[in-house]
Amino acid sequence: MKFIVAIIQPSRLEAVKEALSRIDLFRMTISDCQGVGRQRGHTEVYRGNEYQINFVRKVKIEIAVDDKSAEPTIAAISDAARTGSEGKIGDGKIFILPCEDAMRIRTRERGEVAL
Repeated sequence: MKFIVAIIQPSRLEAVKEALSRIDLFRMTISDCQGVGRQRGHTEVYRGNEYQINFVRKVKIEIAVDDKSAEPTIAAISDAARTGSEGKIGDGKIFILPCEDAMRIRTRERGEVAL
């Protein structure tokens, strides 16, 4: 099993959800988060004053999948989260982690059947 964590731009969330639904993947956890990467924040002007924004708003998607679903899931996320045909700095990251075990609390099933 794999645990996939994707950090994407909030504006791309709907496109990613649609791409995942096209491969029949509907289970995911979504969280709002803030962070800074290579772009190191940005400056905004509010009421005539300039402010340095150190953290950029992002969305974190967490998905546990079986091994055979990992690559299609990663491809769907990366295609839908990319802005433009080439992509831009700040489009996000996908982390693929091994998932040792999972358990469905209601039935106490473990492993891939718990997903």
